[in-house]
Amino acid sequence: MSTTSGFRPIRVLVTKIGLDGHDRGSRIVAAYLRDAGMEVIYTPPWQTVAGVVKLATEEDVEVIGISSLATDHLIVPKMMTALRAAGLDHVRVIVGGIVPDEEKTALIEAGVSNVFGPGAARDEIVACVTSLGQDARHARINEFLEANP
Repeated sequence: MSTTSGFRPIRVLVTKIGLDGHDRGSRIVAAYLRDAGMEVIYTPPWQTVAGVVKLATEEDVEVIGISSLATDHLIVPKMMTALRAAGLDHVRVIVGGIVPDEEKTALIEAGVSNVFGPGAARDEIVACVTSLGQDARHARINEFLEANP
């Protein structure tokens, strides 16, 4: 499976927002994505929503992966709003970690593309991020073409 979509590798920001410092899972997922040929921008824990949006803009990412083990996924809807406000509608967001079933629906409704729980398979994560990265690129091209007829 190609993770490059015909040109530069898919760029993925793997991060943790809020006060959750448990980063083992995010480091493992970052390695999966890197080993699959993606360019991974990895941050230390304790990022702010504004900091993630700024970094996503500066690094020109297609996908953002948020790791949550201590309810920090509840901040993600605010981040989705901030991404849209920054003109990053094309960026796809996934969440991984401990997310109660009743809270997954709220994340999807906020615009999160997928939620992975503990034990998610490497191939499933890589395939999802590859597909989302390609979707993000197509969406960005379409946005450009619509703005520049």
